[in-house]
This record gives sequence, structure tokens and C-alpha cells, in this order.
Amino acid sequence: MSLWTASDAADATGGHCTSDWVAKGVSIDTRTLQQGDLFVALKDVRDGHEFVAQALENGAAAALVSRVPQGVSEDAPLLIVEDVMGALEDLGRAGRARMTGKVAAVTGSVGKTSTKEMLLAMLTEQGKTHASVASYNNHWGVPLTLARMPPDTEYAVIEIGMNHPGEIAPLSKLAQPHVALVTTVAAAHLEAFEDINGIAVEKASIFEGVLPNGVAVLNADVDTSSILQDKARHCRLREISFGENGVDYRLIRADLQGDTTVVRAQMGEVPILYKINSPGRHFAVNALGAIAVMAALRTDVALALGALGRWMPYKGRGQRERIHLDPVETRLSLDLIDDSYNANPTSMAAALEVLAAARVTNDIGRVSKGRRIAYLGDMKELGQDEVALHEGLAELPAIKNIDLIHCIGPLMKSLYKALPAPQRGEWFETAQDAVSRVKTHLDSGDVVLAKGSLSMKLALIVDAIRKMGHAPLDEE
Repeated sequence: MSLWTASDAADATGGHCTSDWVAKGVSIDTRTLQQGDLFVALKDVRDGHEFVAQALENGAAAALVSRVPQGVSEDAPLLIVEDVMGALEDLGRAGRARMTGKVAAVTGSVGKTSTKEMLLAMLTEQGKTHASVASYNNHWGVPLTLARMPPDTEYAVIEIGMNHPGEIAPLSKLAQPHVALVTTVAAAHLEAFEDINGIAVEKASIFEGVLPNGVAVLNADVDTSSILQDKARHCRLREISFGENGVDYRLIRADLQGDTTVVRAQMGEVPILYKINSPGRHFAVNALGAIAVMAALRTDVALALGALGRWMPYKGRGQRERIHLDPVETRLSLDLIDDSYNANPTSMAAALEVLAAARVTNDIGRVSKGRRIAYLGDMKELGQDEVALHEGLAELPAIKNIDLIHCIGPLMKSLYKALPAPQRGEWFETAQDAVSRVKTHLDSGDVVLAKGSLSMKLALIVDAIRKMGHAPLDEE
């Protein structure tokens, strides 16, 4: 099935095609480019025009460029425009305009990617669904997602993020959602804002792009919920609130039971029960917001709850797995919670709560008692209070139920110093420094969490823990 013809893409962007072509997809990276894609030569760390020849050699149908690149013939399949980024936005705008289905948009300081994935899982069973890949939620990720959207899409889920003020509203206006969800407002990217209220104002700006008679779904538990409500009313949207204080969707109870979370809630006056295949109260709350979106889209909520029960967290965002330390004695294992993709004080508190509630296994390792162990890396972009916010983690109730905490990075040194001596593991400047110590830190029966901002590279520690594992002989 074709996604863009040369004439359609030229009409959308106002550009000029050097030949006739048909594209099956849209790509900005030669490493992931599929045969038949339209390659978009964006300029970032390097100029995408440098890779056009390679893209065409690898099977790209055409390239979106602002000039004929060096080493590329004049008759190569090109769409030539004045500005490549602007043309990508035009493609996204045209992709959205030709789609007649329903669109949901998701933003929030924490949980937007996992909530987007929940919605994708639920909507896929109700119609042809398109969604943002990974965390493609910025100034190029949103238009790229829309440009990739097949015309016959019935449901779309667009994730929208930000680092600075003024980013969300234009992206929401590009996506034109029928429903917009704000998962939460927390201290993330705080260095770009005066305070948490500024973050709330930016998150609320997602409502500016919602179509007339649309719906605003907002978290009633955050301190800044009134800012979200005021914006929704200013945009003349129907409000749906969720959370423990939610009027429309109210969380009654979330029970962490081993690897699952069982949730009781109220949907208006109707009681609902749902399960998530991962432990975490934050997953329970985000799922409730996603259920509200499903209802606002007028889908089958009962069918959605079944699909939600089969959803699993995205890699690096709370994914839990068992690491077998012996190929024969399969009971000799530990549990890994991979939450290494990102971190801020709110998501860190949620992850530590999950670890604190995790079940360890006693009497199977060198250490007779199974332990809850955390590797915590710096939380970035927190502004002038960054040291205090790291040190303050020591006061979280969940900390008391964690046996050992290893700290990574200069900011986490403040937490390390604030921890009681029995819980203080080791401090490392970098994740790479900690890798060689992982084997000596862990044992069978332990549950281990790895969490930090992406730039802290806690994924190195996750990989080191995985390399401790052996597939059981029957699997081999």
C-alpha cells in the first residue's frame, strides 16, 4: 500500500519532484530505513543531505531535500523544497487532514509513553490504529508520526512532549486531537521553568489543539489541577477527571500482587476492575486516564479492559524480567526492574514504591535473605533545587523497605550521604564505573531496580545484570 505519491507529497509541501515515485513509509534515519521509504534529510548533529546517496542505495523510494546533495544525480528521485523541517510539518499536516478517524493526544511530566502504549494496546483491538514510535514526541517526532499515518487509520495516538515553554501547543494544533490527556504534572525539565505552575501551564496548552466539542482528560490528584481545569474551560472542552480525587474516574484501590497490579475504580457510578501485568500504582493511575480516553472516543470499554490486562511496560520504563543465574537450577534467579530510560522525582518515587513492595526469595543465594537493591542515577534538568531534590529521596516512605541503594553520579552523592549507613551501598561517578561491581552486589533471590535519567546510562547496568543470566537448559 502506498503512503505518499510524488504528486501528493509535492502538493502537500509545495515542492518539486524530479521524477515520479511512490513511498510506502517515511524515514529520517538510514539505519532504520525500510525499502520504499521517503527519506527526509533533516539537519541535526549532522546534515541529513550527507546520507541521501546512502538512503537511495539502500532502497529509499525518494528523498526530501532542500538541494541536490553532493554525489546524487540530477535525475535521482527527489522532492526538493525550501525547508526540509517545514516540509515534514506540511506532510504531517496533510497526513492528519486526510485521516477521518479519531485522534487522541497524550502529554504529561511522567508516564506519557507508557500511557500511549496502553492506548495503542486497547485501540488496536477496536480498529486500525497508528501511534508514535518509542518517544517520538518532539518538534520532528510529532510531524513524522502524522506523516507516517496511513489514510485509512481509524484511531491514532500521538504523544507530545516538551523541554521548554511554547512547544506543546503548536504540536497539538498539528495533531488536532479529539481527546487530549495530561497524565500528571511534576518536577521534570524544571530548569526551563520558574516553578511547577509554569510546567502545568505548558502541559495544559495541549488543549489548544483539541477540535471543537472535544474532551480534556486531566489528573485530579496533582496540586496544579486547577490550572489544567481552567485551560480546558477556556478552550470550551468537556472535562473528564481521573485519579483518587477524580470526579468522573476515581481510583479506589491498587493492589500490587507480585508481578501484577489489580485495580478497583469507579467509572461514574459503575464499579470497574482491571489488571496490569506489571507492579506499580502509577501504572494503575495512568491506566485509569487511558480508560477515560477510551470512553471519550466511544469505544468498547469492556473490550479495552481485557486488552489492558495484556499490556506490558515498554523497555526501560518499568519492564520486569527474571534473570536465571544457573542453567540447571532455575530457582537460582533474581528479578530485574528496568526503569533506566528516564527519571524525575515523581517517577523515581513511583519506581521505589514498586521495589519496596516487591517479593524477594529467601534461602536460595549466598546471602540467606533476599534483598531489594536499587541502582539510582542522577535526575537531570531539575534547576536550582536539584541537590535538595536528590537528597529528599531519602525521606520517601518506600526507602525504609529497600535493603541497599547504590548511587551513580555527582547529584546522587547527596542521596548517598543522606542514607542510613546500613542501606548505603556504593557511590560511583558513572554507570560504567559500577558495571564491574554488579556481580559482587547481587545474588539469587534479590530484586533489583535500575533507574536514572537517560544520559546517566543506567542501561549499561541493566545489560550487565542481563549478562549474568543463563537460559534454562529446556529453553536452549
